Amino acid sequence: MSELSIGDAAPAFSLPSNGGGTLSLANLAGKKVVLYFYPKDDTSGCTAEAVAFTALASDFEQANAVVIGISPDSVKSHDKFAAKHNLTVALAADEDKVACQAYGVWKEKSMYGKTYMGVERSTFLIDPAGKIAAIWPKVKVPGHAEVVLQAVRAL
Repeated sequence: MSELSIGDAAPAFSLPSNGGGTLSLANLAGKKVVLYFYPKDDTSGCTAEAVAFTALASDFEQANAVVIGISPDSVKSHDKFAAKHNLTVALAADEDKVACQAYGVWKEKSMYGKTYMGVERSTFLIDPAGKIAAIWPKVKVPGHAEVVLQAVRAL
């Protein structure tokens, strides 16, 4: 999978989401979409990121943006994660890693000398026409949601 670039058409997806719905890019045409890919529900960095996006949810909404978190976790896991931390952002379950691969975030990672495949924390901003407007690879969580909100407002 080649890396995506700014200006590329955002890869389409349709994934089950927490709360029993389905999220698809096609249904969000005309809105700004923030897709943030994260490795695992209820881990420290992923929780901090989801809480930060939730804290700014009304600001994103006012800027005509939808925020969606995507991880390989199941819908059941997402439901528990959202309930535990009072998350209001949509969480999509990409158990087959189709969206993760389409967006180029399913990568070889290493921890403690072992290599494994996992999600590289990354965020994509998609404009109302369905094109990628900004990409944040290898995200560091502190302050990230605020930076993304600034980009959304500038779009």
